Amino acid sequence: MVEPRSAAALGKEFPYTQKTLCYIEIAADGAVSHGADSGTYERARSGESRLFAVWPGEWASHLFVIDDLDEYARAHGLVHDQERTGLADHEHTTRWELDPSEKKPMGSYITIRVHLDCGCSIRDLDAFAKQIRDQQGWDIATSGGWGGSSTAGTYMRARRKSLTS
Repeated sequence: MVEPRSAAALGKEFPYTQKTLCYIEIAADGAVSHGADSGTYERARSGESRLFAVWPGEWASHLFVIDDLDEYARAHGLVHDQERTGLADHEHTTRWELDPSEKKPMGSYITIRVHLDCGCSIRDLDAFAKQIRDQQGWDIATSGGWGGSSTAGTYMRARRKSLTS
């Protein structure tokens, strides 16, 4: 029988948040479930279960044991990771402006340009959306496109009514 490969051996190259990755949790009593959330992490961390992932390839899929739970937690935002997200764990100083390409400035969601005057950079939209929701109440859409540059700001979609000046 072939043993699963080690996710830890790949380090930061393992695609913990890839949408096509399937997590499998095997509890100490043999119960099998799938998916990944904070409960999955806590059970694996406490030894109540083991966590595996199936990484589909072009011609074959590979089974990995998730043997670096700290890296798993950082990738999923369960533990803050400034290197991965570009965001310090502090209150962000922000400015925003309507993106010049926005065609419906009174729509429910609008495209904005965000400037972080605190020196942070946005490398992970999900992490930024969570932090800015907690800090300023902004509702940032995480399912669409985003990007930009440090000088022009980072463009993203936001619920217009959640934005503050």
